[in-house]
Amino acid sequence: MAAPEERAKVPDPMAQRFSSIGLMGREHDPQVTQTLASLAAHLQSAGVTVLVDAALAPLPGLVTVKAVNQEQLCSLAELVIVVGGDGTLLKAAHAITARQVPLVGINLGRLGFLADIPPAAMLDDISAILRGDYQQEQRQLLDAVILRGTLITRCSAALNDVVVQKADGGRLIEFETHVDGHFVCAHHADGIIIATATGSTAYALSGGGSILHPALDAVTLVPICPHALGDRPIVVKSDSRIEIVINNTHGGRAQITCDGQQSRMLDAGDRVRIERSVHTITFIHPPGHDYYKILRTKLHWGRGSQQTPPR
Repeated sequence: MAAPEERAKVPDPMAQRFSSIGLMGREHDPQVTQTLASLAAHLQSAGVTVLVDAALAPLPGLVTVKAVNQEQLCSLAELVIVVGGDGTLLKAAHAITARQVPLVGINLGRLGFLADIPPAAMLDDISAILRGDYQQEQRQLLDAVILRGTLITRCSAALNDVVVQKADGGRLIEFETHVDGHFVCAHHADGIIIATATGSTAYALSGGGSILHPALDAVTLVPICPHALGDRPIVVKSDSRIEIVINNTHGGRAQITCDGQQSRMLDAGDRVRIERSVHTITFIHPPGHDYYKILRTKLHWGRGSQQTPPR
């Protein structure tokens, strides 16, 4: 009988095989260009139809693949591979939100909590994924709307976080948080971060929020520089209805951003409602993916310490 570690390496016979793959990446970056060209050649040699974002098509090494706009790419591709950092992957996630195309990230950024395949392992990991040897997980999104009297303005879905904050330097804003119709707290602060478990390692982590495992069905609310020592982050269920009420901007303005990709201005009296989206994002990870290893590596946990083998 095969050992457990050997059985774990056997590809799932029910795993989807990808015959059409789209490539997206950060423009005007020589390292991205070289990585994309190597990846495109590898995929073509494996008999995969390769599509590339038209903005990248003129780059050297990509002239032999089919160039399409992002909408076509997301419609035709069975898998999208993103080359760059987490910011690039967030942009790709926004492009494919309504189409449920799985994402893989090749990390050329600094941290890489989302784009988790290093360039050195790219060809081997992509080959494993093509064989059906991969892990798949769903990540939740947040929807946000601005309520201004009878006017409703929808914002783009957020994979990481929805942030309500001051738009003018030097002035605190006053706002309230409500969860499922219950008043929670009145804040004097620079703002507040409403983060998914995915986004708990982004801005929310810098703000003192807890790290939430991506599989956890929760959302964290993290005040930004509150003017009260007791105003602390709180974790709530992911299906909660969260409302932020802007009470006073002290002569300035406030703003809302979703994943740092879109900003809208807010006035005193505006309400921001955040709820779990009906859409999700599917991430594909190579075999051996270990979330805790990513945390140890990126956050430099336990350097110099010895690992005790699990029982």
